[in-house]
Amino acid sequence: MITGLLVIFMIVLLLPFFSGYAEKNLEMFLFIMGLSAALTSGVLDSRLFLKAANDPVKITLAVFVAGLLFKWFQTSLERSILTMSRSMPFRFFAALVVIFLGLISSIITAIIAALVLVLIVSSLRLERNSEIFLTVLACFSIGLGAALTPIGEPLSTIAISKLDEEFFFLVELVGPQIGIALLCFGILAALFVKPPVSGKASFSKKPASESYEEILVRALKIYFFVMGLTLLGAGFEPLINRFLIGLNPLLLYWINMISAVLDNATLAAAEISPSMNHFTLQSILLGLLISGGMLIPGNIPNIIAAGKLQITSKEWAKVGVPAALYTMIVYFLVLLAG
Repeated sequence: MITGLLVIFMIVLLLPFFSGYAEKNLEMFLFIMGLSAALTSGVLDSRLFLKAANDPVKITLAVFVAGLLFKWFQTSLERSILTMSRSMPFRFFAALVVIFLGLISSIITAIIAALVLVLIVSSLRLERNSEIFLTVLACFSIGLGAALTPIGEPLSTIAISKLDEEFFFLVELVGPQIGIALLCFGILAALFVKPPVSGKASFSKKPASESYEEILVRALKIYFFVMGLTLLGAGFEPLINRFLIGLNPLLLYWINMISAVLDNATLAAAEISPSMNHFTLQSILLGLLISGGMLIPGNIPNIIAAGKLQITSKEWAKVGVPAALYTMIVYFLVLLAG
């Protein structure tokens, strides 16, 4: 069983980089891998299947409704975005986008924040490298910021539930670290995202107003993606329980880089305990949250933004991997000093 799960993990990690079919159909690919992991570990039963079928419902509805709203109001929103971007220095605007989306994602959810990001990036018509850089940095920011409240993303919901803590507990626990990270990602956006130059944008297809069929198909893809993550997390639980539980917090911090391809909410559910001290909780959560931006499967916002803006796994990794590694190193030193 353990060998089979390790093989599945390597397939999930590597195949999207080498198979165009897996990359273009990432949601269904992860669903199949999740189903395979659950079958391999022998945990697939009616209870798990019903949970996996129910978990994506709210997220899917949110994506569908947001898609409809963007279709109906896209023109006026694009006009507002362009007006705002021209009313201030562009590099300041780029930083503001990254920081603001990170903060607001804890209120409007990470998924809605990702859809807002897509609208902003597609409206600006940036040069390709700048477009990718802004998208990846903003998704890092969204993934981190959404964890500040239990309504932002599943990881924070599970953490608050397992710890039986108050609504703003995670703000007190990791809020300062996340706030500094959002500011740093914003500064990076200001430094490396170049202003749009008329007639030189290399984004090949500005997302046109979607048809209702396309909006529905995207929502269904998100449904199977989240269902696949639930199955994948449950399937890998025996592996997690055998090798991860009880390890040194600083070691767990680095091992949690596997959240780049696995559902960080499931890892949080497996690793977090009410008996842990704040240092251990900080180490686990920061490792999970930072790594989530490394690769496209690491977070739902990554999936949404990469799909809509046609960013490939290789393009994402060129920015996401070094950004995550540098951030991990910095926060590891912070944890050591603390």
